[in-house]
Amino acid sequence: MPIETWTLYVLTVLALMSTPGPSQLLMLTNSGVYGFQRSLWTAAGDLSANALQMLAAGLGLATIIAASATALTVIKWAGVAYLIWLGIRMIRRAKPDESAELSEQKKASLRTLWLQGFLTSAANPKAVVFFAALFPQFITSDAAFWPQFLILSATYIVMDGLFLSAYGLGSSWIVKRFKGSARVWIERIGGGFMIGAALLLGLKSISRQ
Repeated sequence: MPIETWTLYVLTVLALMSTPGPSQLLMLTNSGVYGFQRSLWTAAGDLSANALQMLAAGLGLATIIAASATALTVIKWAGVAYLIWLGIRMIRRAKPDESAELSEQKKASLRTLWLQGFLTSAANPKAVVFFAALFPQFITSDAAFWPQFLILSATYIVMDGLFLSAYGLGSSWIVKRFKGSARVWIERIGGGFMIGAALLLGLKSISRQ
């Protein structure tokens, strides 16, 4: 793949990632509540879902998913409901009691944090269609398909991982400097953002019907 094509691809992905979505909001929250290192499992879950979506796009499954309107709608609304549940749960557990916060942290296993990231990303089945539309813009017919596909996929995952880590580090840095009620309000605002992101996804889904 020519370096010029790859550079253009990187710039395109940077533009696409400039606006935070549900996965970034989840990373912000989990990093603030559980710490940056534990929140990396949330990022790993998100990137795992992305990898599977890219593979599905590469195998030509995008057409199947796009044609299955019913399955797409069911998965879409299941994802919206999951994000709303996460937001409500975050708001309800926002308490100034430090011991309650530590107790909640112990209940969130690394597997749970990974699953949250995976489900939040996987709840958007149109991502397969997105990757199937994005990648051909940078793949040339005069070279083998899979090496180019792997370069584009790996680049996207690395960039997404860096973005998620930046969100997580920023959130962790801010939360460490707040105590008591201020920290509680940060967690409540994070829950509100999560619910807002879910409602936005739901409104977009309704507008496209």
